[in-house]
Amino acid sequence: MRAAQIAKLGAPPAPVELEGSGALEILAVALNPLDLAVAAGRFYGGHPPLPYVPGCEAVARRRGGERVYLFGEGYGTKRDGFLAERVDFPAERAVPVPEGLEDAAAAACGIAGIAGWAPVAHRAPVQPHDRVLVLGATGTVGSVAVQGARLLGAARVVAAGRDPAGLERVLALGADAAVSLEGDDLAARLREACGSDGPTLVVDPLWGEPLRAAAEAAAPGARIVHLGQSAGPEATLSSGVVRGKQLSILGFSDFALSPEELRRAYTEVAGHVAAGRIRIDLERFPLEEVEKAWVAQGRGGKAVVVF
Repeated sequence: MRAAQIAKLGAPPAPVELEGSGALEILAVALNPLDLAVAAGRFYGGHPPLPYVPGCEAVARRRGGERVYLFGEGYGTKRDGFLAERVDFPAERAVPVPEGLEDAAAAACGIAGIAGWAPVAHRAPVQPHDRVLVLGATGTVGSVAVQGARLLGAARVVAAGRDPAGLERVLALGADAAVSLEGDDLAARLREACGSDGPTLVVDPLWGEPLRAAAEAAAPGARIVHLGQSAGPEATLSSGVVRGKQLSILGFSDFALSPEELRRAYTEVAGHVAAGRIRIDLERFPLEEVEKAWVAQGRGGKAVVVF
């Protein structure tokens, strides 16, 4: 069967022919920073034995024709992943894909879609009075969080990022204001963009200096949902800021979700995408161009390998 394989750490995957089969026919595999981190040897959980098939999430078709979303069980992190024509996967962990959603978009709704949606819908649910600040808003996770906060009725949604074109895109997707993470006086600019005494909810896939500035800008009693460290693994927060404002810092990880929570979050995101309420930009690649897809991951939209 056709597949892609990582031969050595730090190298991109290459198309290969492998023996084997499975009950599920893979239709589309969305690539993520997680896949690149595993393949580079940077993932805290290690990597599968080399050589291995990457891919931590996919949309597949069962023999009866039903399409399902696949994620978890160590696929792509501890064992061969989904970048192969056929796989086996525990039936009880597969999540049905809503009708009206094409394969590549259905795959893109998973890891990144859930990471953007669940913080504002479940971990720290948006309230009508909330002024929501989304850090890293130009990526897929951030753009979903912006759209989710708007959809859930936030009073104001502010997008922050480094890419000017990406900030223009999230303004078109519903953000009320955009702030560049470049330049001085970041905390003051974030507070001003959010209005009043700063954001009441911060979605943070960055950590590092942007999170420090967001905490300084935040309103008393604000909630900060932290889900990534793209700007660095450490952030220096002032004790006076956290205590004086009584900030709540809430961690979030897709991996920490129970099967029921994952099913619920995926179904919600996929339903909103199918209905056009949330947009996820993506770029499709055939398996033969998997190396191009690997390089394109993180360039703006989601890179999705289609079979």
